[in-house]
This record gives sequence, C-alpha cells and structure tokens, in this order.
Amino acid sequence: MARNIKYYLSVLIIILLFKLAAAQDLYKLPKDTETRWSSFENPTAEKGKGGSENKRAKGHPSENITPGETKLLLNTKGAGIIQRIWMTINDRSPAMLRSLKLEMYWDENPKPAVSVPLGDFFGLGLGRKVAFQNALFSDPEGRSFTCYIPMPYRKAARIALKNESEKPVMLFYDVNFQQVKSHSEDIAYFHAYWSRVQKTELGKDFAILPLVKGKGRFLGMNMGIITDQLYENSWWGEGEVKIYLDGDIELPTLNGTGTEDYIGTGWGQGLFTHQYQGCLVADEKNRQWAFYRYHIPDPVYFSSACKVTIQIMGGEMRDKVREYVKNGAPLIPVTVAGKEFVKLLELQTPIQLNDANFPEGWTNFYRQDDVSATAYFYLNTPASEAPALQELNARIAALPEKY
Repeated sequence: MARNIKYYLSVLIIILLFKLAAAQDLYKLPKDTETRWSSFENPTAEKGKGGSENKRAKGHPSENITPGETKLLLNTKGAGIIQRIWMTINDRSPAMLRSLKLEMYWDENPKPAVSVPLGDFFGLGLGRKVAFQNALFSDPEGRSFTCYIPMPYRKAARIALKNESEKPVMLFYDVNFQQVKSHSEDIAYFHAYWSRVQKTELGKDFAILPLVKGKGRFLGMNMGIITDQLYENSWWGEGEVKIYLDGDIELPTLNGTGTEDYIGTGWGQGLFTHQYQGCLVADEKNRQWAFYRYHIPDPVYFSSACKVTIQIMGGEMRDKVREYVKNGAPLIPVTVAGKEFVKLLELQTPIQLNDANFPEGWTNFYRQDDVSATAYFYLNTPASEAPALQELNARIAALPEKY
C-alpha cells in the first residue's frame, strides 16, 4: 500500500510540474518580439497607426470585395510568425466559400504556399454552416472563421483574398502576428493544398496531398464526400489512407485500415468534434460527409518527400451490391467478409459478382464519388511542387446555393 501511495504521489507531482511549466510560458517575456495586427483599421500593421479614420470612432471595420477584386490582408517585411487569422463574411453560401480564393506567400516567393478556397481552408469541407472548435480551427456560432496554425516566415509574408464569384461580398478580418528579429534554422513554412474530383476514377486512389519534395511534416487534412446516388445509402468509407514517405513508390510506409478508422471512430461515421479528429457533416439525406484529422500529438515527419492518398471504396452485403450493378452503378468488388475473409483480387481463378459461387457476405468495392480535400503541411522551402488551385467551375460545380 505504501508503495502505491508513493507511486501515485510521484505521478501527481509530475503532472503538477508539467502544468506549472505550461502556465509559466504565459508570463515569459520573449526578447526582440513585437505584436502586430493587420485589419482594415490598420492594413499596414504599423505601430501607432490603428483606427485613424472617423475621428477614431470605428471608421473602417470592413470592406466589400467586388467580383474579380483581390484584397491584401497582410503585407509585411522582416521575420515573424502569424499566430491567428480571423474573418467573417456576409455571404456564407457554399458557392461563395469556394469562390473566395485565399493565398499566402512567404519570403517574397512568387508562388503561393497556400492557395485554397476560403471555406475549405478553415476546415469546412463542404461549405456547410457548422459551429465547431478543434485544435487548429474554430467557427464559434457558424458565422466566422478562425485559424490558430502558427505560420513562421524569415523575410516577408503576404496574404491575399480574391473574389472569383459574380457577387460582391463584405469582409471583416484581422491577422495577428509577432515580429521577431530572426528564426532558428529548424523552422518550416506552412503550406496548404486543395483539390476536388467530382467523379473519381474507378480503382484509383484520390490524392489528398500529391507528391511534395523536401523536409517537412504532414499536419493533416479535412475532406468532403458527396456520394453518388447509384450506390444508394451504402457505406462509403472503407477506403484506407496511405502515406508515402521518403522514396516510397509502390507501397506506403503508413497505411490505415479504413476511412472512419483514420478519423478515429469506427463502424460508420456520425457527427463528433474532437481536438484532432472529427466529423462536421454526416447528412445521409443529401449524401454528404465532411471530416478532419490533424496529426498534432502523432506527428508525421518526412525527410525528402511525402504523398498522401485515400482509396475510394465502400461496402454492402453481396446481394445489395448485385442490385447496384444491375442499376448501372460502376464498381469493382475487392474483398468479401463472410464465413472467411476472401481477397478477391488475389484469387488464382477470378470470380464475378453474379457467379453462383461468389461468396456471401459483406462485400467491399471500389466506387466513384465526389471527393474534395484540403491538406496542411510544413515544408523547409517557401514554395512546393503542388499543382495550382483548380479553376472556379471545377470548385463550385453541382454545389447548392444554400443548405
């Protein structure tokens, strides 16, 4: 008993010491650090230049962004680190959230490190109005956007927002950052990449993050799925996430066991919002799901290259799968879980779905759905080889005006 008490006291002391150390960080005063905010009330973020209009009485809190116009949200020189980005707009339609293009440039590089639709960047995979909070983003009442991802830079930072819609939109924003004298050599630049495939290729994995080269860290992703009605209400999330690291070509080093498994739940995917994993949309009626996974306590580092993909795969009982094919649904069966687990693609003598000897049971199959994703990562260079953001029509096709 005495040993147990001594052990628990030791654990308690360690916990208290960790909490004390974390609290001390709040009142440590760093050297050569100055706080700045960029907003319409002080767009240059200069010292002593805020709120100068209308005799200092709320003279310039917002601006309209006209169709085709680009607003510069931050343009600063020198070393620093962005610690918080907040904004709100008066049009929260799915089309507008995909039509506003958010771009970030580091160290005066001509290629943006971030080029992502506004809503998707802030964790809203399908532009749905959802109040949530996680470790990196928040949307307190479904009316604003906040990002807490730290974004360091050595020489300069520029953030721009372009309205590629045909309607004006009102914007309020602020970018909170610290100006510092310099950074250590081990910092990395923040990047984000977004893509959408409205109808995925049968049997081909969707690239959450295409191959990027350099040293860095995959921070995580948010994803949106609109399932094809040909598969009715069948389960869509059998696809495994695969992370190819540092020279992996045919096979990845990191391999998950299913979509909802990667997100951290199991046996289906309903609504939940946790710090590092969650599902913001689980709408069976409209066949839509939006979810996220952020690798913060479980970092994914790479030394020379990284690629992240996910299989587009679903499952249902054999006879129902046969009905889908009869009704014109494109699919490729891959496994059957019945009396035993049958790996259909490894059979020496292939069997077809409608063959009498096709095993009975839960049948996993490749399928085609509307898939989009935002990948977040750090890289030791201010730009990457990631492709440019897709054109507007590809981003907003088939999206409803509102939900």
